[in-house]
Amino acid sequence: MDKYDIIKVPDPVLKATAKAVGTVDDALRKQLDKMLVTMYDAPGIGLAANQVGMLNRVLVMDIAQREEIDTRKPIFMINPEIIWTSDEPSLWEEGCLSIPGQYAEVERPLEVRVRYIDYHGKQQEDLFEGLGSHCVQHEIDHLNGVLFIDHISSLKRNMILKKIKKQMKESEAL
Repeated sequence: MDKYDIIKVPDPVLKATAKAVGTVDDALRKQLDKMLVTMYDAPGIGLAANQVGMLNRVLVMDIAQREEIDTRKPIFMINPEIIWTSDEPSLWEEGCLSIPGQYAEVERPLEVRVRYIDYHGKQQEDLFEGLGSHCVQHEIDHLNGVLFIDHISSLKRNMILKKIKKQMKESEAL
């Protein structure tokens, strides 16, 4: 299956808010499948529709070991909504396929409960903790036009953005 190109900063689609999905149909499932292939190929553990230039509220993620295909545990979320967060914070080093090669520690709630529609159009509710919690919050942030660098100090964010601009200039010079 072919894959999508991953949108990189500073593309404005990454700062846009995705719209709710009305119907789960074969076209949407095809988008989800293609997003999953894109995420695994990158390689990454999560991918939101904004990152492939689409503004519908869908994401894919898989925090399981993925070296072998039979160990994959993909999760497909349509219209995900965080309905509960724990008070206990968690600090995790995050990166992003749309901000390649850049990482920063981000504080988020240790646990979150998410309500969403699954691949088959059924309502689901799951509790995520640790890496899963960070991943699902990171991807839902994308759907709201928020990047992980929006959660760090302006000094760190500006340093990352300067590095990205420098990388872009260097790649254009090639």
